[in-house]
Amino acid sequence: MSSNLKICPYAEKCYRRNPIHFKEFSHAHLDTIYKRGLDRQTQEYSIPKELSQNAEVILQQLKLLEKIFPKGSEAPKKENTTCETAVKAAKRECSPRPSTSSGASGSNSDSNLAKKQKITRNIRDYVPVVVEKGQMLRKLEAASPYNFFLTAITDSKATHNEPLTITMQEILDESLGIIEESVQINFMVDIGWLLGHYYFAGILDTPLLVLYGDDTPELQTISKHKPKVKAIKVKMPTPFSTSHTKMMMLAYTDGSMRVVVSTANLYEDDWHNRTQGIWISPLLTPLPEDADTAAGESPTNFRQDLMLYLVEYKFAELQPWIARIRRTDFSAINVFFIGSVPGGHREGPRGHPWGHARVCSILQKYCAPIAESVPVVCQSSSIGSLGANVQTWIQNDFLNSLRRDCKPLGIRTFPQFKMIYPSYSNVSGSHDGMLGGGCLPYSRSTNDKQPWLKSYLHQWTSKLRHRSRAMPHIKSYTRFNLEEKSVYWFILTSANLSKAAWGSFNKNTNIQACLRIANFEAGVLFLPRFVIGEDTFPLGTSRDGIPPFPLPYDVPLTPYSPDDKPFLMDYLHEL
Repeated sequence: MSSNLKICPYAEKCYRRNPIHFKEFSHAHLDTIYKRGLDRQTQEYSIPKELSQNAEVILQQLKLLEKIFPKGSEAPKKENTTCETAVKAAKRECSPRPSTSSGASGSNSDSNLAKKQKITRNIRDYVPVVVEKGQMLRKLEAASPYNFFLTAITDSKATHNEPLTITMQEILDESLGIIEESVQINFMVDIGWLLGHYYFAGILDTPLLVLYGDDTPELQTISKHKPKVKAIKVKMPTPFSTSHTKMMMLAYTDGSMRVVVSTANLYEDDWHNRTQGIWISPLLTPLPEDADTAAGESPTNFRQDLMLYLVEYKFAELQPWIARIRRTDFSAINVFFIGSVPGGHREGPRGHPWGHARVCSILQKYCAPIAESVPVVCQSSSIGSLGANVQTWIQNDFLNSLRRDCKPLGIRTFPQFKMIYPSYSNVSGSHDGMLGGGCLPYSRSTNDKQPWLKSYLHQWTSKLRHRSRAMPHIKSYTRFNLEEKSVYWFILTSANLSKAAWGSFNKNTNIQACLRIANFEAGVLFLPRFVIGEDTFPLGTSRDGIPPFPLPYDVPLTPYSPDDKPFLMDYLHEL
């Protein structure tokens, strides 16, 4: 093993199976097992008893070490086209460059941040897709009533000037408001990349609060070098829980603010050749000082749900933001906030508060009646362990919530379940070839336990949005009727199709069903009654002047052929 690696802070509790992580961090327990080698009799690694509960994960990690550090080599295996080298190259290209005139020296991990940073003056050297400044407000107004965008795709020129395509720079554009401070809540944060965008937006010296999930050493010391940046690692209850939310809150100098809900991590790859979804709120203005405490709530109770969600982080640094939200007029928001927070949750006076059960509470109160023949279409960038068959969790928990409408449930059959997930051929034909699958961490070990899932899988195709070759990191859930050209509802969220993200009911309680959730997630639910005042959204074409709902993929869906197989992260490890 290379002695130059940093020590992983999670040690034996590390659950990662990403080659990038093992190129950067060492793990003493894995090194010991790997150096010991295979047992002569079983030809397998011998896992110590104290680590047996994590045996499956450890075996997968050891397979990675075999690829990265072949026996007899002290340096990582050199490869011309690996996922990890591509990602590192991208980070080097787009990270702020230290000034050569600072006189600083040193080779520690913080040296780049400790030096006076100088970012190239030409934005086109830093950002692959650049659009004209000052036009974002006009674009947002034209995107009404949905305010739903997809990110620009570097290698799909047709997306660069589309009305419903957006870049990170446009989110920070002054036409939306002059930012005085902001919050970024995200899983992966490349602080150099993020601050580069703040620099070009002219807001590098404004207060920035970053709540992050993935372990990032640079963020641990950022406040020493950038005093106005406060970064906090979100501590999770278990190693398998994830702070997975991708959300921004932008406060403007005139007292107003916006909320942005996204599916993109804050680093270059996620804004390059990957399909991501972004919802941007209307401008939320401050309430008069003498306004009633109930004033300014949206018809969907978005403000209250957002505040309840932020409280769950239990960070004092969020209190000023919660106070600001309480004093802000959210009445222009026409979507529901759908959050997930770790823990066990029961139904309250307003229904279930989190996860798929929250969606259930809203649908059965407000959703127009839907025929049983209308499928539930799910689409995500990863898939969790779903059980031995489709009934185990998909039907009994997830679909049982998402099939609801305002009619009493009664005796009804389950709607058909359809899942959009990129196939091997989707990824191999992507803009980045096999490396395009770097955002699809579905593992062979999980897939092998649920072979039944293949019969429900559909290809990723997005010809109408010019994104068939841009692999989807977006996550979305919907019900639509092709014959009637109507969409009943649509969810954009950070939540993949998994129990950890959406929750699983504990059926062994004698009191009330408890929904167990592992992750922090955030999304928005578009319900026609609140967005356009009708029972359904138009699909495909406008209806009475109302634009069609902008689905991110093509319909009708394309089922897997008998020869198709889902893309698995393991294929990248085999390159």
